[in-house]
Amino acid sequence: MKKPASSMIVICIAVLFAGLAFGAGNHADRVKGPFTSGPEVTKACLQCHEKQAKDFMKTVHWTWETTQDVPGKGKAAIGKKGSINNFCISIASNWPRCTSCHAGYGWKDATFNFSEASNVDCLICHDTTGKYKKEQKSAGNPDPAVNLLEAAQNVGKPNRANCGACHFFGGGGDHIKHGDLDSSMTNPKRTYDVHMGIDGVNMACQGCHQTQNHDIPGQAMSVSVGEGQRVECGGCHGAAPHKEDRLNKHTATVACQTCHIPTFAKDEATKMWWDWSKAGDKERKPKEDENDMEDYAAIKGEFKWAKNVVPTYGWYNGKSERYLFGEKIDPKKIVYITKPIGSIKDKNSRIYPFKVMGGKQPHDSKNNYLVTPNTFGGYWKHMDWQKAITDGMAASGLAYSGSYGFVETKMFWRINHMVVPKDQALKCTDCHGPKGRLNWKELGYKGDPRKVGARKAK
Repeated sequence: MKKPASSMIVICIAVLFAGLAFGAGNHADRVKGPFTSGPEVTKACLQCHEKQAKDFMKTVHWTWETTQDVPGKGKAAIGKKGSINNFCISIASNWPRCTSCHAGYGWKDATFNFSEASNVDCLICHDTTGKYKKEQKSAGNPDPAVNLLEAAQNVGKPNRANCGACHFFGGGGDHIKHGDLDSSMTNPKRTYDVHMGIDGVNMACQGCHQTQNHDIPGQAMSVSVGEGQRVECGGCHGAAPHKEDRLNKHTATVACQTCHIPTFAKDEATKMWWDWSKAGDKERKPKEDENDMEDYAAIKGEFKWAKNVVPTYGWYNGKSERYLFGEKIDPKKIVYITKPIGSIKDKNSRIYPFKVMGGKQPHDSKNNYLVTPNTFGGYWKHMDWQKAITDGMAASGLAYSGSYGFVETKMFWRINHMVVPKDQALKCTDCHGPKGRLNWKELGYKGDPRKVGARKAK
C-alpha cells in the first residue's frame, strides 16, 4: 500500500537527522598531525576510511565525467571535465582555477592522477569548523591559512556550507551560475526556501540528495543529459500531495517547481548574459546596474544581471539536448549548449521552470565549432584572443584553424531550489489570469487550457 505524502515527509526528515547524528564527532583522539598539505590529511583519513575513498572515486564528484546516451548523438563522455558552457567556457588549460571546486588536490593539468586516493579532499565535504577553504588559484589545494589539524580533528556529516563552498560559487563567484543556489542559502529564512529555512525544517542538502556509498544523486542539466539517479519532489511528497483534487491533476503536466518556485535569485542577482566579444576594452569603465552589479570587466566582457527573476517555462521529459565538444554549429543561429527535450504531445513531459543563460563566446570560424580558450593565466593576462584560443585548443586536443569569431549561445538551467511556503506558491490567476505568466501558445496550446477548446495541441 502506498504511504501518504505526509508519512513520506516524516520518513525523509527522520532519515536526514539520523544521518546527521551518525558519524559526526571529534577526532582529536584519532588524528594527531601535524599536517602541511591536504594529501597528508587524506592519508590519515585512509587509515580508517579507505573504502569510503574508493567509493567516492567512482562518483562524478570525483571524475567530473560520465558516459551517457546523448539524445540523437549516441554514447558520449560528458561532465564538467570536457564540457563547454557559456560562463568561463571550459576547464581545459584553465585547470588551476576551475579545479578549486574539485573535491581533490592538485588537478593542475591533464596529467592529474584520478587513481591516487591521497588526492581526494575529504575536508571540503566533512569539515565542521567552517574555517576550511581552498585557495582559489591553486588546483584545489587548501588555503595556506587553514589550520589543517583543527579541520581534520573536527569532521562530520556535510552541511549546507560544505556543499555550498562549490555549488553556491560556480562561475567564479557567489550567485553567478545557478540562480537558485547562492550563499543566501547557507542559512536561509523559511520564506527563501521552505526546506532549508533555519526557522523551519532546516534540512541539509542530503535530506533530498540522499547519498549511498558517497554517490550523491542529482542531475544538473549543465553537465548531464538526464541519465542516472534523479531527485524529484514526489520522492517525499508523492504524486498527489494536495488536498484539492484539481491541484493534484496539475501534477501530470506541471512540475512542482513551477508553482512552488515563483522566482529565483531572490537575495542576490544572478548572471543572465555574458558577452565575451566585448572583452579587451581597457578604457571602458564598468557601471553598476540597479542590482549594484558591474556590467563590464575588460578581461571578461559585458554582463547582465537580474534579481527576483520569473523563470522561463518549457516542456521537459527528463532528457536534454547537449552540445558536444567539436560538434559543428551554424554561427548564424543561436547555439543551444543545453536545452530541455519535451512537448505537449509527450506524455512524459511536464512544464518546468528554467534559468536561461545567454551570451556570446568564441568559435572557430572556419571549422565551425565552439572553442576552449585559455583564460586563466592566458587571456586574463595578455588579452590576446588568438593566443588564448591557440593555447586552449592545444590543451583540448582539437584542431584550431587560426580564425575565430563570436557566436550567440544559450543554456537552460533547471530551477529546483528556493521553494517557497505553500501560501506563497503561485495562485490560479498567476498562470490563468489575464496577465498570466505562461505563454500558452508557445507551450503548444491554442490558448489558456482552462477555457473551452484551448486544450488541444497545435
